[in-house]
Amino acid sequence: MSNVYLNWFTRDEDFPFFIQYGGHEEDISFHKHVDFSELVIVLNGHATHIVNNEESFIKKGNVFVINGGTPHAYKSPYEFKICNIMYKPEMLNSAGSDLRTLNGFQALFILEPFYRSINPYKSKLNMSIISLEYVSSLISYMIKEYEEKVHGYKTMLASRFMELVVYLSRQYDYQEKGADSSLMHLANAISFIEDHYLDQVTLDEIAAKSDISVRHLNRIFRAYYLTTPIAYLQRLRLERACTLLNQTSLSITEISYECGFNDSNYFTRQFKKTYDMSPKSFRNKK
Repeated sequence: MSNVYLNWFTRDEDFPFFIQYGGHEEDISFHKHVDFSELVIVLNGHATHIVNNEESFIKKGNVFVINGGTPHAYKSPYEFKICNIMYKPEMLNSAGSDLRTLNGFQALFILEPFYRSINPYKSKLNMSIISLEYVSSLISYMIKEYEEKVHGYKTMLASRFMELVVYLSRQYDYQEKGADSSLMHLANAISFIEDHYLDQVTLDEIAAKSDISVRHLNRIFRAYYLTTPIAYLQRLRLERACTLLNQTSLSITEISYECGFNDSNYFTRQFKKTYDMSPKSFRNKK
């Protein structure tokens, strides 16, 4: 198996992004991306996609994301044309809260690639012809920008990439028929948590918004995300606390309440457990 690095395609460290059309007439052997994720859009034809030795049939209109470290290969391509978009996962950090709370975004760009990297998972977006035509025109524009490199092209590409991410996330949201029900329940849960993590939400509320029982919620969270809903919620709160510690002069107690903790001592204990230092030490090290 070969390792593939992003700098094989671009050496621009300020803009770690690459887009191209891929025409595969022969089998592509197993490889894994070391330092980037890949968004794959099948524009024509079909092939067999192999991920972790599990095979699935992919065809025109399919869209999926492969994270770094996930072995995959293609075999038996027939008139197979794809668009490869290679990017650092950090590019998705610019997504606004309105996108992060969209079920389709969580499913297509976060959950599926993560779960696919550790277990067989064959789900994928399957676009209609009309949707594929729109995406194809957007891809054509992006490739033109990338090749011509007119002044401001990086900003334009970053903007168009996020437009594409939003559009595909919406399409996934519309596609719930045929999607793995557990994954969609999980996406509902994460969307609700992302939108309410600073509130005093309970497991019962998260489960209710996900239309499943608390027991099932915990089970699918552990299966797909290797954590619990409360641990995920707490991580978001602690990440928010780090931002406030760096960017404001609020007291530790004020920050603990701002981030959804009712007890500042409990907040301090959890912060130290996660970051191996107290909130005060974290603030002083900047």
